[in-house]
This record gives sequence, C-alpha cells and structure tokens, in this order.
Amino acid sequence: MKRLIATAIVLLHTLAAGSLLIADDHSPTAQLQPVIDKIISILDDEALKGDGQKEQRRSQIMDTIASGFDFKEMSRRVLGSTWGEISETEKDYFVTQFTKLLENVYVGKLESYGGQTVEFVAERIKGKRAQVTTLTPYEGSKIPIHYIMQRELDKWMVYDINIEGVSLVRNYKEQFRAIIQSQQYEGLIKTIEEKNKNFAG
Repeated sequence: MKRLIATAIVLLHTLAAGSLLIADDHSPTAQLQPVIDKIISILDDEALKGDGQKEQRRSQIMDTIASGFDFKEMSRRVLGSTWGEISETEKDYFVTQFTKLLENVYVGKLESYGGQTVEFVAERIKGKRAQVTTLTPYEGSKIPIHYIMQRELDKWMVYDINIEGVSLVRNYKEQFRAIIQSQQYEGLIKTIEEKNKNFAG
C-alpha cells in the first residue's frame, strides 16, 4: 500500500516544488518541470474541483501526463515478447486499455494530494537513457523515486518509475506474463477491460 500511494503521488503529478539540481533546458529534469507545473495548476484550479468536474479534471491531468510519459513504450515493455506477436491494431488497443488502467488505479489517489514538496536530487544520463531521482515525503520520511527516461529526438520521456527497488513496468510485466501463460493474450485483454469497467462502475 505504501508503494501504491507513493506511486500515485509521483506517477501522475510528480509535484516538485523545488529542485536541488541546476539543469539546462534540454535535460531530463528540466523537461519534466512543465509537466509538473501544469498538473499542479490543474489540481489547484477551483473550477475543476469536486465530483461534478471529475471527467474534465482527469482528462486534463492525463493529457498533461501523456506529454511527459511514453505509454506506448511502457506498454511494449510490460508485454515483453508478446508485443511482437500482436497486430498494430491490437497494440494500439492495448496501449489505450493499459493507459486507462493506470489512470484508474492512480488518479484517484493523485486527487487527494495534500501539498507535499518533491525534491529533484540527482540526474544520470547515459546515451539516450536517463534516470532522474527525487525524494518524495511520505508519512514523515522521504522516499527515493527514480524516473527512468529515454530521449526521442529532442524530448525526454518517462517510461518507468522505480520506488524502493520496485519497477512499475517490471511489476506489471510479471502480472501480465502470468495471465498470458494461463489465459493467452486474449485473456489478459479481457482482464484489463474488466478492471477498467469495474472502476467505471
């Protein structure tokens, strides 16, 4: 539960009010900042608060997150070898369903954001890959969060988050592999669809 809540905090709003890093405009850290600022403004917008604005609020949040998180790359990685075995249409549908699952699991916790300040404390770049490390306050302590990113042309995009040694992508990959082994890919899609319908209901 601790990791789930922490992931909700950082996956969907990162909420960094300050940084210990001095980054240039094209660095991974600097490119996360506009995403962070926009999500904070959505959360703080009084016109978007309340159940009556839930759909509009979540739509704006997810649109903003999509500008900094590569859900297609996440999807490719969680499916592993199965990704290469399905059609382009199936890939597009999986990305849509998996993204919706992440929204359903984490956005509700995001919306209960209580004003934590996240510190950017480290950045490591190796070729087209990077890791940005933050410290996120939670229950009196600070949890290290590692954002795993890759560069696409001039844009750095997050494709995984590691919290206390647990990778979001790896966690879902293991869950999905087990379902695929017992129920095939079709069973996995059905499972995700059912989970999303349950959240909607």
